Amino acid sequence: MWRIWRLYDPLRAMVLQGIFLFGLAAMIHLILLSTNKFNWLDGAKKPVAASAQNSPLPTAVASLAAPKS
Repeated sequence: MWRIWRLYDPLRAMVLQGIFLFGLAAMIHLILLSTNKFNWLDGAKKPVAASAQNSPLPTAVASLAAPKS
């Protein structure tokens, strides 16, 4: 193992490892922030219910739209 450190400078290797790990952590956090489920800043957004979009018109509005003859 000691022969590896004769090829590489230990300080430079640790600095490069720290930069790599910080970049990896930042990338993982940004990916999680871009998702709906794991965004801890805005909170989870609740999807609009499909049944509310497809519900029929109320009877009062339907009776106003079609006049009786």
